[in-house]
Amino acid sequence: MLIADGGVRIGSISGGCLEEDLLERARRVSETGRAELAVYDTTAENDMLWGVGLGCHGVVRILLEPLPARPAWAAALADNFEAGRATDLVVVWEDPAGPPGTKLGDAKGAGRAKLPAGIFREKVEPPTSLAIFGAGDDAQPLARLARGLGWRVTVADPRPAMPTGDRFPGAAALVAGPADALVARVAPAPGSLAVVMTHHYLHDRPLLRQLLPLPLSYLGLLGPRGRAERILADIAREGLAVTPAMRSRLRAPVGLDLGADGPDEVALSIIAEMKAVLAGRNGRPLRNRRLPIHA
Repeated sequence: MLIADGGVRIGSISGGCLEEDLLERARRVSETGRAELAVYDTTAENDMLWGVGLGCHGVVRILLEPLPARPAWAAALADNFEAGRATDLVVVWEDPAGPPGTKLGDAKGAGRAKLPAGIFREKVEPPTSLAIFGAGDDAQPLARLARGLGWRVTVADPRPAMPTGDRFPGAAALVAGPADALVARVAPAPGSLAVVMTHHYLHDRPLLRQLLPLPLSYLGLLGPRGRAERILADIAREGLAVTPAMRSRLRAPVGLDLGADGPDEVALSIIAEMKAVLAGRNGRPLRNRRLPIHA
């Protein structure tokens, strides 16, 4: 959460329970120029009466750090975001040997298990990249939901009139061209997400043929299972060996079983499945989970 002058804030830490107290602490941090660690212990039974009232029975540790107007590491972070690279940051918040603050870290040492007391290392991943192949009306809510999550969205379609800024405001890239050239023009990065939803069999087939071998975190295909099997059979006849790994990576039909009806609900089911895959979860109800949510 970023707290600016006058108490203006971007983002949040909790559902609103801690923010007011953090605003008061932030004023002190701004005045002194020294970082501060805030600890909220809600494990006591009387927390609901005398504490912050979270009722979560846990401990929250929050580091408040003063930032200059233009942090030296911000430009590198922005460049890495644009290039799809992770950034290693080191936050020194309590160290007699030097002033507190954030600086760029050494990515080679980012995995060290032990760090000196008062130093926090953080790996900031770039925004999730999603390539949507197909710019029909049902792709619009999908792009909108993905942008709302902070994802970097690319929309591609063989029809030049479809992937436009008016139809997809805020998209990072809009690509048009022949179906058999679209994947090369988009160039999805390893670990990124892709979904094919052109609604044209002759477009979906070359797109899927080129996407299947790529090391994507998620690949989805809109349409019924029988249609997907026909496309895979055609691709195999064209010479691509469709491996079990490719088949397991392909989500067809795309999306979770939410009973979705209509473009907005279908987009929600697709985004939900993508998020579950990225997090290594199965999308089942949390009430059926025996482990802690964030374990």
